[in-house]
Amino acid sequence: MAQMDPAATKSESSASSFDDYAPRFSAAVSTGAHAQGNTPEPAQPSALYPDAVIALVRALELAADRTATTIALGTKQTRLEVRTRLGEVVNWLIVSLRNKTPDAAPMPPVIAREHVSTLKVNFLSELSTTADLNANDVVRTLIKLDEAEDSWRRTDRGKFISRLTGADCADAVVAIAHDIRSPLGSILLLVDALRHAERASPNPIRERQLGLIYGAAFGLSTTVSNLISAARGDGLVQGQPMPFSVSETMHSVSAIVQPMCEEKGIPLGIEFPEHDGRIGHASAIQQALLNLTSNALRYTDAGSVAMGCSELSHDRVEFWVEDTGPGIPDEVLERLCYGFPPEGVKLRFSSAGLGLAIVRTLVEAMGSTLQVDTGTEGTRFSFVLELRQAW
Repeated sequence: MAQMDPAATKSESSASSFDDYAPRFSAAVSTGAHAQGNTPEPAQPSALYPDAVIALVRALELAADRTATTIALGTKQTRLEVRTRLGEVVNWLIVSLRNKTPDAAPMPPVIAREHVSTLKVNFLSELSTTADLNANDVVRTLIKLDEAEDSWRRTDRGKFISRLTGADCADAVVAIAHDIRSPLGSILLLVDALRHAERASPNPIRERQLGLIYGAAFGLSTTVSNLISAARGDGLVQGQPMPFSVSETMHSVSAIVQPMCEEKGIPLGIEFPEHDGRIGHASAIQQALLNLTSNALRYTDAGSVAMGCSELSHDRVEFWVEDTGPGIPDEVLERLCYGFPPEGVKLRFSSAGLGLAIVRTLVEAMGSTLQVDTGTEGTRFSFVLELRQAW
């Protein structure tokens, strides 16, 4: 007989486990390979053994063979290694099907999820050309394959991923984001201090490098802040409206983005209202303006960026940010407002699209709506708030 990869042979343990699948049958399916690794002899079904059970196990073994070949071609693992692991799953399936009591069934082996997923696909393919199957056994096998597919959740990595995708995922995201934001804040402070110190003895190259570091750290810090805000959801605007200075709020935004303005050579214009003291949520307004202004600067290569507060009436003001950068297509803008842009689109507000979604959430929490006017000559974002005068 021709020699073949021993990974393609059927597992001896599969046959021995299968002997116990139905005790009333005295004969087992002989699926073991010869010691030399030759192709196994075709199984000889016994008259006492149901064809449906024989066919099901054969389909599982053939699917495991095909899966081992597929995975070995795409990874650094050998076919024998993959087939051995898949043999553990096949053995477990046989034992699980034998145990009719769910509590008595053993735990599934821990195996890579993609291995079991591919095994399931190949098993279904084998079933399409297999006759004399028992529907109940097929359904139970597929259910058990789903269980094996989730066995990775018992590993440390699985527990970590489950936490990120489970009911407490928001808390996990906030905790991780806070751990990232603290060192980023320190980097921003140190770089800003170094930049101011450099002005005493100018060095254009070093100034340029510090500007790049500041811009990168600021972008990461903004993304982390947006992650925290997105995870908190409705808790973005908290507490009662308090008296605040509109000019101080806008100056704070300007101070944060000023290094970006200097780095890109883009001036930031600011327009202040006539009446400065207002009653509102200053931190939410600042965060919305910061997101809008920093992203306007990021995507404006020439021209200018402006931020302002215009009085519409005694108690109504309009905050706005406008730029001379490229406009945003309508279909892209619609997707961005919900947090995730179309695949491959990198127009504004990061690849995750969190920036604009957070601004929209903040503005709506304050009882307003974010307005967008965009075209080939630039983009203008604005929102109107009812803010009583404080002084």
